[in-house]
Amino acid sequence: MAEGAFRHLVEDQGLDHLVEIDSAGTGAWHVGNSPDHRATTTALQRGIDLSIQRARKVCREDFEHYDYILAMDDENHANLMHMSPSEHQHKIRLFLSLAPELHEREVPDPYYGGEQGFEHALDLVQAASRGLLREITE
Repeated sequence: MAEGAFRHLVEDQGLDHLVEIDSAGTGAWHVGNSPDHRATTTALQRGIDLSIQRARKVCREDFEHYDYILAMDDENHANLMHMSPSEHQHKIRLFLSLAPELHEREVPDPYYGGEQGFEHALDLVQAASRGLLREITE
């Protein structure tokens, strides 16, 4: 949902030709799969299309290629720090650090939270997406 939320915001601002966006997991459990249907439905209700997204695993080249590597929670942050070459670790941050007004540190995994869990997670990633875009454009 974070990739879709940020992509939607960037496209809405007409900046999609300047910003490359991708997402990946720290594990290979769902490689090739589409987002969870509850995520897709929740996002679509807000005009965000996740249909082009497919799960993939973070690879070494990601740390070299991207300027921001954003983790949803502490566990994934630690995994990314472990996977990353030391010269790229400064790029790794918690996504919600870009939305300090939320007073939340992690995006909770919505998988077990029912529809409300997906709504809450999308609220959080939309707020962090606004913060990320603000930081990039400054």
